[in-house]
Amino acid sequence: MAATLALPFILLYFAGRALRNPAYWSTLGERLGFLPRSFRQTAGGAIWLHAVSVGEVLSSVALLRRLQAEFPGVPLFVSTTTLAGRALANEKLAHLAAGIFYAPVDLVFVVRRVLRTLRPWLVVVAETEIWPNLFREVRRAGSGLVIVNGRISDRAAPRYRAWRWFFRHVLRWPDTILTQTEAIRQLYLDLGAPEERVRVGGNLKYDFEPKAPNAALVRLPPGAKLWIAASTMPPALEGDPDEDDVVIETFRQLAASHPELRLMLAPRRPERFDRAAGKLEAAGIAYVRRSRTAEWTGEPRVLLLDTIGELSGLFALADVVFMGGTLASRGGHNILEPAFFARPVIIGPHMENFRAIAGEFRARQACLEIRDPGELAGAVRSLLESDTRELGRRALECAQANRGATGRAIEEIARVYADSVPVFRPPLPVAALLWPLARLWAAGSRLRPGPRGRLGAGVLSVGNLSMGGTGKTPFVLWLAARLPKPAILTRGYRRRSREKILLLGPGAQASPRDTGDEAQIFLRAGVAPVGIGADRVAAGRMLERRYRPEIVILDDGFQHTRLARDADIVLIDALDPLGGGDLFPLGRLREPLEALSRATAFVVTRAPRRMPGIERVLRRYNARAPVFYSRVSPDGWIEARTGRPVAQLPPGKVAAFCGLANPASFWRTLAQLEIRPDNCIAYRDHHRYGSLPRADVLLTTEKDLMNIPDPPPNLYWLKIHIEVEDAERLLALIRQSCFKPA
Repeated sequence: MAATLALPFILLYFAGRALRNPAYWSTLGERLGFLPRSFRQTAGGAIWLHAVSVGEVLSSVALLRRLQAEFPGVPLFVSTTTLAGRALANEKLAHLAAGIFYAPVDLVFVVRRVLRTLRPWLVVVAETEIWPNLFREVRRAGSGLVIVNGRISDRAAPRYRAWRWFFRHVLRWPDTILTQTEAIRQLYLDLGAPEERVRVGGNLKYDFEPKAPNAALVRLPPGAKLWIAASTMPPALEGDPDEDDVVIETFRQLAASHPELRLMLAPRRPERFDRAAGKLEAAGIAYVRRSRTAEWTGEPRVLLLDTIGELSGLFALADVVFMGGTLASRGGHNILEPAFFARPVIIGPHMENFRAIAGEFRARQACLEIRDPGELAGAVRSLLESDTRELGRRALECAQANRGATGRAIEEIARVYADSVPVFRPPLPVAALLWPLARLWAAGSRLRPGPRGRLGAGVLSVGNLSMGGTGKTPFVLWLAARLPKPAILTRGYRRRSREKILLLGPGAQASPRDTGDEAQIFLRAGVAPVGIGADRVAAGRMLERRYRPEIVILDDGFQHTRLARDADIVLIDALDPLGGGDLFPLGRLREPLEALSRATAFVVTRAPRRMPGIERVLRRYNARAPVFYSRVSPDGWIEARTGRPVAQLPPGKVAAFCGLANPASFWRTLAQLEIRPDNCIAYRDHHRYGSLPRADVLLTTEKDLMNIPDPPPNLYWLKIHIEVEDAERLLALIRQSCFKPA
């Protein structure tokens, strides 16, 4: 309630920021939780990384790249707080992230809106951002929460300690806090974080991946020496220097005696670019702005770097680096980037935000430290006039000695991800409206009749507990290809045949309108005869008389209780294991979770890895049924009109479409294949197509192909197969349960 009452003040704050910088107006929608429509996820599994500003974005590049490799096909979303952070994220992370947005203000209804849009399995927070409502709502949804590169600055520490009574509750919500150093770990413990959840993970900044220098930009004359003044800052406290003034005055002092000297001035914040330009003009120093030149030849002798994201690659060209934020009381900036290029680095007395890094550099004499602005000219002069290779070598050794934080973070993220089972519920007004209807559905689900028919062959049911696709069709085909003399029995959902029961041999020709799309896939696979009919007892008996199968696989049969079965395999979609956490229409469950007690075995489908969290939920309702895992693997694209495989898709604008209960499964497979369509269109499940999207290349699924009467020549469908872990043990269980003794 207090946070909601604060909304007008938050809006006034942003209005004030927007008056100073109109770009803030365009950020307001995302900050209030209104994300682009393309961000909306139809299933869970996404990972949301929050990196507040430029420094956190840069330190997250390697982490995002590893996440993409460890979780192929899983959508990765990145939020930032600052304008500069967003601009840099767009440049550095766009190829890694499914979406980049401004972080929501920490109000409950705003945070919930973002969580319902992204449906993240895991939220990763980089460095110092501690948002009470975000943390609480993430944990309330059941998503994982990990703090990586955890840091609390010396300036912020007293404020946190003063509010310890509050933060000791907030810091119990993260699953894991990985701090940069042992000293920071102790600070988190002092604030009340549980000891077993706080560990030293190291500093992600040590895993910085050096960027190739932009050689086309800087072409200095022979003998020239480049001084980079990086991330310069304005005063923070009374008596602090303005570092732009210090650098400009130092250059004036050195320019005459060192005609070979060139200066690259790189203010930290975009709003400082014009001010720095004004200071150079006032000092009578000729300069050129990076934004207005494609090549700097060293004339004029000063380059004002007024762009974001280029600096890290330019350190390789420097002869001397002064790191800003260290003369003003700003806590310093990251000196690892120039150190990775073995550049000599000058720092001032203020490295509080990088205390451990600075301490190690000092101990190894890997940097040159000055006490005040008056010493900068002498420090730059001494480095210009001496051999700095040994100083650079020691800096490089320091930078390389503590790498590995990214790997430790990935291990912890993977563990928490696998242990999470989130449920994203609708807004409270909607939930209140639908709750009574869900209770009526629950009452109706308990009135199902018992079995009234049995077949001579063994009956194996493959089904699920929730509405929507869990991969039943490919799994039924996988079983039919591995069991002796199988037959498939299916309802033929949404078929339009006048015949109540259809019996068709393997590979038989029939219209998809008569069979339904899923039954059509069974027929075309040619692995087993197929019986189609709503009365599956009668259809099963007819199937037995004609084809004499040894086992009948009952497709989507978990709720079909009229036909007795020998085993029930229940598929659990790893992207939505609990079906929204309630019965239809409040959630997507067909029956209460207690029905899981009937299962003979569980198969978790579409899991990126083993999921202990899902297994724990299943064990709560059924302790005896073993749990298996399956994954979809693409085989390749098939030209729809000819049925021929294609080695490579043709060029042009691409549109992907599907009519699946869970379209996210198709989108994620495309992501695994590194295909980014220009347009993704989801239709309702079992959609019958009258017209298709317009594009040069159309991509769809085999199931959708069954509902397209006349495929165009530019349509391709993805052939897939599934892989089942511990397959022989599952098949042995089925043989033991379903096959009659001779």
